Amino acid sequence: MDYQAYSVANFRKIPQLCVLSEEQKKDIEVVAHILPFKVNNFVLDHLINWDNVPGDPIFTLTFPQRAMLVPRHYDEIAALLAQGAGKPVLKQAIDRIRLALNPHPAGQMDHNIPYVNGEPLPGVQHKYRQTVLYFPSQGQTCHAHCTFCFRWPQFTGMTEMRFAGREIELLIDYVREHPEITDILFTGGDPLVMSVKSLAANLEPLLAAKLPNLRRIRIGTKALTYWPFRFLTDNDSTELLDLFKRVMASGLHLAIMAHFNHPHELASPVVRDALQRVRQTGAEIRTQSPLMRHINDDAEVWRELWDLQVDQGCIPYYMFIARDTGAHQYFNIPLVRAWEIFRLAYQQVSGLCRTVRGPVMSTNPGKIQIMGVSEIRGEKVLALRFLQGRDPDWVQRPFFAGYDQTATWLNELKPAFGEKRFFFEDTLESTYRENINTSTIFNYE
Repeated sequence: MDYQAYSVANFRKIPQLCVLSEEQKKDIEVVAHILPFKVNNFVLDHLINWDNVPGDPIFTLTFPQRAMLVPRHYDEIAALLAQGAGKPVLKQAIDRIRLALNPHPAGQMDHNIPYVNGEPLPGVQHKYRQTVLYFPSQGQTCHAHCTFCFRWPQFTGMTEMRFAGREIELLIDYVREHPEITDILFTGGDPLVMSVKSLAANLEPLLAAKLPNLRRIRIGTKALTYWPFRFLTDNDSTELLDLFKRVMASGLHLAIMAHFNHPHELASPVVRDALQRVRQTGAEIRTQSPLMRHINDDAEVWRELWDLQVDQGCIPYYMFIARDTGAHQYFNIPLVRAWEIFRLAYQQVSGLCRTVRGPVMSTNPGKIQIMGVSEIRGEKVLALRFLQGRDPDWVQRPFFAGYDQTATWLNELKPAFGEKRFFFEDTLESTYRENINTSTIFNYE
């Protein structure tokens, strides 16, 4: 299949959109001026059930919906488009609205940027000691864009918001100087939109450097479901798989961090063929997804998703809470409900599926797992723990928040048992005193 993509500029040429009303098409156009929109012909032809549109989960996953913007933002952009506003006026409004949507959550721009020789290292984030994230400049788009994407600023044209690395040698120097680093995660965007030549130009210097502390390479991708031909029939698909084999032959472990948000993404024989081709290289496939209203907020969906993944030799890894950015208000689910969905799905699968961890919030302090609801000393509480933390001493330390049926993120929780603050807040505030405002992270007094 030849690749064909559609964006806000040409989306009205999509043949299947004949099932939508003009009002629905207008909604897509308005929202896509704020949140990135891109879809390709494989998604259109093989993943979306057009008889079920607009309720189809993959349609919601890829096509912007009116409710993804709050009414005042939608109305403002719709009015400007109807008036034929000039590009400068439209851009000013778009940029202002985007900045109001928490474009870089969890301290990405302030607290995760590493330095080499006193200068910030472009295109790199280092939040947890063992793992550094690298954003190769050629991989800062995707085969199609997810409407929930927490990295949506990468695709908006707001260059000051983008992470993009161009000098792999600087990354090598940084990893060499930091022996605690064992893993490099190539992320984006999607690194597998890159040609093999470009991807190899980033990977092979790492192999040649023979860094004694580097043990694993991870590649985050949605290509296995959005464009499985990347591994099957693209001009350089064989070379891509050969590159994976070279990484494994070097003695490094290669993990493909695959994003599957709904069981229907695994239904196509083409996707299953792509999964097997990747596994034949020796690479491991780990799978993850956020839990999202309108797409997969059902325990049976997750049970089926984990079962199908394990059947295809994948390792379920994370169920995330949708991050507090972009269209979060459209996708969010109360934390208590998220735990109930996870628990019910977990009860229905075998031990091979129970490698998954969740539900997990990727917050400024770290990855926090909701462990469940309990009652301690007569007080109903939400039990939590860090799976990763800015301070490693926080990891696996249980802590408790007051029970709250409506809270959807960490900043909406209050400490249990009359405590003033959570145990990690003083350290977090003192470490990042220059550019942290804890009032934006926690809403209690």
